[in-house]
Amino acid sequence: MGEAIKNRYEFVVLFDVENGNPNGDPDAGNMPRIDPESGLGLVTDVCLKRKIRNYVEMVKEDAKGYQIYIKEDVPLNRSDRKACESLGIEEKDDKKITDSLKKLKKTDPDVDVKLRDYMCDNFYDIRTFGAVMTTFVKASLNCGQVRGPVQLGFARSIDPIISQEVTITRVAITTEKDAENKNTEMGRKSIVPYGLYRVEGYVSANLARKVTGFSEEDLDLLWEAIINMFENDHSAARGRMAVRELIVFKHSKELGDCPAYKLFDAVEVKKKEEVEYPRKYQDYIVQVHEEDIPNTVEVKRMI
Repeated sequence: MGEAIKNRYEFVVLFDVENGNPNGDPDAGNMPRIDPESGLGLVTDVCLKRKIRNYVEMVKEDAKGYQIYIKEDVPLNRSDRKACESLGIEEKDDKKITDSLKKLKKTDPDVDVKLRDYMCDNFYDIRTFGAVMTTFVKASLNCGQVRGPVQLGFARSIDPIISQEVTITRVAITTEKDAENKNTEMGRKSIVPYGLYRVEGYVSANLARKVTGFSEEDLDLLWEAIINMFENDHSAARGRMAVRELIVFKHSKELGDCPAYKLFDAVEVKKKEEVEYPRKYQDYIVQVHEEDIPNTVEVKRMI
């Protein structure tokens, strides 16, 4: 990996959905997430980080230093065992691994740092977002929880959204018994006719230097993944989704030049006055008020 980044960053992402469900709520029958008080649509940070992980995994194909820790069908302790093997612990049973780590800690006080560095060096998502590694937590090691330099908030729609339920039919019947009584199967899907969402994020150069080693190459890959996170993830359920804006604020130093909220407040997104029900991205105006941003902060619109 390259040298850790030296500048703090904040960023704003605008993405939209048309006739799809951007993030279903399992507690509400998988309907689109909505803030019940304001009616604004929500997309969780976990959902967006999944898209970024999927893109990196697709592009890098498990290349050295770019494996993904949180991935489908791979138990976390299997990845944890690889780190233990690098320290000479060949046990396969979780309890025996925990006991071996506790013994090793007594003879090698740097075992926490060695395990953390191994995981950060090999797994892109740990280097980026951090992770809670249960195997090491159980062994009472400090490296069990790694705080990543890149953090995202929840995405929130600019205007209130409407969750619309659409009834669908299927000509293929599930069972032969059902086929005797009916010709079609009925179903339902929930969609948002249109919604423009905004999410804000942070990149800490201080955590990158002290903890994970998140580098300039990693940062470039992060921007690429954000821009393209929906392009290879299309599905009928999600409709048409696309990232419309990625606005990046680069500070001149590690700890930053101003509070993040001042930069976020400088990005104004509003519906055009003549539009009552927005149905496309062009129904909105996006402005970056650079006069409100310190001269030492560089602003870059990546799209």
